[in-house]
Amino acid sequence: MVRPLIELERVAHRYPGGHEALRDCSLAIRPGQRHALLGTNGAGKTTLLQHLNGLLRPTQGRLLWHGQAVDYRRAGLLELRQRVGLVFQNPERQLFCAQVDEDVSFGPLNLGLDEATVRVRVAQALAAVGLQAHARSAVHHLSFGQKKRVCIAGVLAMAPELLVLDEPMAGLDPEAQASLSALLDGLAEQGVTVLLSTHDVDFAYRWADELHLMAAGRCIASGPAPWLAQQAQTWREAGLPVPSVLALHQILVARGVLPLQPAPRGLDALLEGLRGDLAFSPTKGLHT
Repeated sequence: MVRPLIELERVAHRYPGGHEALRDCSLAIRPGQRHALLGTNGAGKTTLLQHLNGLLRPTQGRLLWHGQAVDYRRAGLLELRQRVGLVFQNPERQLFCAQVDEDVSFGPLNLGLDEATVRVRVAQALAAVGLQAHARSAVHHLSFGQKKRVCIAGVLAMAPELLVLDEPMAGLDPEAQASLSALLDGLAEQGVTVLLSTHDVDFAYRWADELHLMAAGRCIASGPAPWLAQQAQTWREAGLPVPSVLALHQILVARGVLPLQPAPRGLDALLEGLRGDLAFSPTKGLHT
């Protein structure tokens, strides 16, 4: 078994007003995987993500990085935040500079890297997110989706091992969502471990290698997406529907339209299966 890259061990977190956002919450993120964290509003997703780079500190429990407890002193936090990059849901919270290349260089410069190294990192990060042509653009002239890409580039310029994104698809149109999904796939192929939170059950099931379900401040289940998607009761406990393509596949199997087989991960795969097993007649409809 591969040792987790980062772990929360029985973590609780109470905000100053007394609200307990996390309680007895445990989560393990394995390296080299695409992870999706799912839960209803108020389940604790954002609070959990902000613990992973030390923005928040557990009230109880502990955070482990490569099996070692995180040191919350200045040097320890600097090291953690270099290795774990966090991208907020709202890019306006993360953009500080007037120009794109200035904003992307902000993190590496704060690490004390020399200017030549920073220039290389900025160029590589902007290339990774497809914004090379906008390096000298004013940030406020960019679209919402482009601003999210600038935030991701700023994190990538820190050379993280783990990229954490809070609701990255929120506010994006379908074309921008597809573009961002392709970007995250490319980063995962380069060896960056990716963890994102989302409300989109269908996207999470289609995209992620591993799913993590949250409810009432706890991670109630984790596992490979094809396995966890079959645990209908667990999804109900999380207040979430099972992925729609899986529900449709089960109906088609029950009616004898499709044979019992591994469920497809997305609608395109389901349609491909139907094309292979069915023919369509305008007078007779679907038949085997």
